[in-house]
Amino acid sequence: MLWIPITVGAASLQVARNALQRGLLPKSGPWAATLVRFLFGLPFAMAFALLAKLLTPGASAHFTGLFWRAAVSGAVTQVLATASLLVAMRRAGFAVGTSMQQSSLPLAAILGLFVFHDRLSALAWIGVALASGALTALSWPRESGGPQPASGAVFGLLSGLAFGWSLNAYRQAALQFDPVHPLFAAVSTVSVTQAMQAAVLTLLLAVWDRPALRAVFAAWRQSLAAGLCGALASSCWLTALALSPAAPVRALGVVEAPIAAFAGRRLFRERLSPWQWIAGALVAVGVAMTALG
Repeated sequence: MLWIPITVGAASLQVARNALQRGLLPKSGPWAATLVRFLFGLPFAMAFALLAKLLTPGASAHFTGLFWRAAVSGAVTQVLATASLLVAMRRAGFAVGTSMQQSSLPLAAILGLFVFHDRLSALAWIGVALASGALTALSWPRESGGPQPASGAVFGLLSGLAFGWSLNAYRQAALQFDPVHPLFAAVSTVSVTQAMQAAVLTLLLAVWDRPALRAVFAAWRQSLAAGLCGALASSCWLTALALSPAAPVRALGVVEAPIAAFAGRRLFRERLSPWQWIAGALVAVGVAMTALG
């Protein structure tokens, strides 16, 4: 049962990373804050990949054409997903943005069905329907004086859709990289894609938005902390998945939503309405059903 506290730890670290990135938004903007996750987390990701290689001496890398297509696709959509999530958190609130991000699992299930021909059980389809309905309610535009701008909900759903695509793409890339050693393949795939993401985003910002890039490096302590939390979160997720089937890990992962609600209240002084609490809880139930199905 060691996977349970590891999964909770992964969710907590992910919330901490998101909070640190959100804190950089006012000075750096969404793209530079997105870069923090990849650039400052890259040294840790590479260290974890090296450790995984040492622990699995029989593992070997296979850089096939399909691997690169899947890896590039996952890397691009993850960058878009992260930027959209940060914008959603700023406009709709930290907790609501996190709940909207949970749509990545049901959306990934739907994308997996149509793109990769995965099969879903009846329970999983019920979970997809419940999560989709709850997300619709959570993202429904409020009146002008309401707590949640409609644009924040739109960016939240875009984030979930992009994360859903990225999940499927990374899965395909890891299967191509080394199908026999899944932990080594997953950690190495993350390291390779993170290097691409960091290089491209750094280059683009150096050309088009140098002040934002300077702001990220000026806040290097916060940026490094975000990178460390992100790398530790990824390693915890992968460790939990190595100790337990993916379904219960993903189901327990919805604990991220109440953790984010608590963090949003303590760090950003955000409050959720009773309707948002109910809709957020239904999203978590639907996501758990999708995972367990």
